[in-house]
Amino acid sequence: MGELIVTEFVTLDGVMEAPGGEPTHRHTGWVEPFFEPGIMAFKEQETLDSACLLLGRVTYESFAGAWPTYEGEMAVKMNSMPKHVVTSSTAPLEWENSHRLDGPVESAVRALVDATDGIVQAPGSCQLVQTLLRADLVDELRLMVFPVAIGGGRLRVFPDDGGDLLRYALADSRSFPTGVVLLTYRRS
Repeated sequence: MGELIVTEFVTLDGVMEAPGGEPTHRHTGWVEPFFEPGIMAFKEQETLDSACLLLGRVTYESFAGAWPTYEGEMAVKMNSMPKHVVTSSTAPLEWENSHRLDGPVESAVRALVDATDGIVQAPGSCQLVQTLLRADLVDELRLMVFPVAIGGGRLRVFPDDGGDLLRYALADSRSFPTGVVLLTYRRS
């Protein structure tokens, strides 16, 4: 049985939208000025430690458009590992080793985690992550908080729908020279 780890880039004001240059926000690319070798090493190890990816359609399309062009150990892992995509689109999933996750999201994800020997990593994928949080399926939440407030954004990690109280315990914290802080929480 595996475990589901959600990993996100987030601003001080809680936004996860457009961290890498996506054209959806006026402050797009807010991660770039703060990236440094320690963050890259962490993200690479996080990827190498994962058995598979769980992605929503938007994140899948973004990753599929970029990762096949990259080189190095992390790129090899990203391109070759199984990628499970939650999507209602019938468009083909052409990125190497990609699979559509069928059925109701909660039960399909539960079955995927149960069948996986290792970490199921869920990066980005705001709508999917909110569904996973509502269903209490997230074993660990890794929030890489960047020292910038962008004054709004429609995509946030946690659902704002008056749902149940979610409780997590701080498992680890780590800071990087550029002021980025990694907060790791486990379901309590």
